[in-house]
Amino acid sequence: MRLPWAFRGSYTCPDGTHSAKPGRVGRLTVGFERDPDPGLVDVPRHGPPQCPSPWVVLSMMTRFIHTADWQLGKPFAGVEDDDKRASLREERLAVLKRIGERARAHQAEFVVVAGDLFDSPSATLSVVSAACRAIGAMQIPVFAIPGNHDHGGPGSLWDQDFFRREREQLAPNLTVLLTPEPVELETAVLFPCPLLRRRESADPTAWLRSMTGLDTRYGDKPRIVLAHGSVHGFGALPDDEESNAGITNYLDLSRLDEQPFDYVALGDWHGTKPISAKAWYAGTPELDRFVKGEDHDPGNILAVEASRGQNPEVQRLKTAAIGWHELGFHFTGDAGVGLLEARVDDTNGNWADRNLLWLHLSGALGFDAANRLEQLLESWKARLLRLKLDNQTTLAPSAAELDDLARRPGDPLISRVAARLIEDLEDPGETGAIARAALRELHAACNRP
Repeated sequence: MRLPWAFRGSYTCPDGTHSAKPGRVGRLTVGFERDPDPGLVDVPRHGPPQCPSPWVVLSMMTRFIHTADWQLGKPFAGVEDDDKRASLREERLAVLKRIGERARAHQAEFVVVAGDLFDSPSATLSVVSAACRAIGAMQIPVFAIPGNHDHGGPGSLWDQDFFRREREQLAPNLTVLLTPEPVELETAVLFPCPLLRRRESADPTAWLRSMTGLDTRYGDKPRIVLAHGSVHGFGALPDDEESNAGITNYLDLSRLDEQPFDYVALGDWHGTKPISAKAWYAGTPELDRFVKGEDHDPGNILAVEASRGQNPEVQRLKTAAIGWHELGFHFTGDAGVGLLEARVDDTNGNWADRNLLWLHLSGALGFDAANRLEQLLESWKARLLRLKLDNQTTLAPSAAELDDLARRPGDPLISRVAARLIEDLEDPGETGAIARAALRELHAACNRP
């Protein structure tokens, strides 16, 4: 049986007759002094059997993909258009294909999903079927734990006959870990910490602290913990659909001895973030909300290389295809509308239908500029997957615009009405606001083609 031994650097056996250099997973490139052409050979635990002297003892290594928070079936209630909501839901399934491609490209032996594969414990049958089909297409073992969105326990989605049938037929490579007990694989040992309720009062990782004899069990296979929750008060931020979400499912990693474990695969926080050398949040592979906070890097998966007793090597791999952008702009004059249009075009490029934009506007504009802004907002709302608008701009008609209304020899009635409204502009309250709105309508009527 070929085993993937971690081989970092160059090694020479004690009598100097054999040397080895790093090779690919499962084999090492071994060069013999008498043979200038090194060949790929299977390397047993203590080195090539041809070597008469003791060979360096190598540590077992495993490569895998760490991902989390797929939340398949997310409704995206903040998006008004039905077709656009459907596009966002479809993209959350499409990213699974990219995860499979990255896994194969990095020669990953398996994928771990650290919670929230589904957005709800009552995912629709169509979502369940589509998820199983996409996971099965990965053609690589996938190990998942339930998170707070798709928590396990009796009667959960994972226990339903329909899911079991679809998994068996479409995704036989998927294993859902519902019990906190070690799962030994050929090249690693998994320690799942599944959430059996949406909000667990006890630390889901507590069972790991009670384990004994880990130093002598499982040989030198890397040990990988899977957990979903908040670390040191640091966890998932609410999005538009979870305004009442809070910090729950606390993982007290400070009490977890890291020595027996080689990697802690975390889920819940939707950005990629290291908690320690051995503990990482993978984040969601496809963004599902506007980014909140600077310390946030969503849209990735992690390619991990773990060896027993060593710090893992972790590489971020970008997988997101949908852009969630936030832009603030303050108008200091009417020319600012053109500047804003250029900024939005730069943000979206030719992919407006693949982007969502949260736009914060402030400042003051004249009548013509305000009308042009409304036209742009109407177009952006139609083109983007979503335009979330925080518009705090006010009307500040220019002297020329007011003079054009107040001095109309051919329309004396309009001139008198405009003059009265211009007087009311000085009022800082409701009267002034009504006057500005009325003057804008009057300006639009007078300039209508």
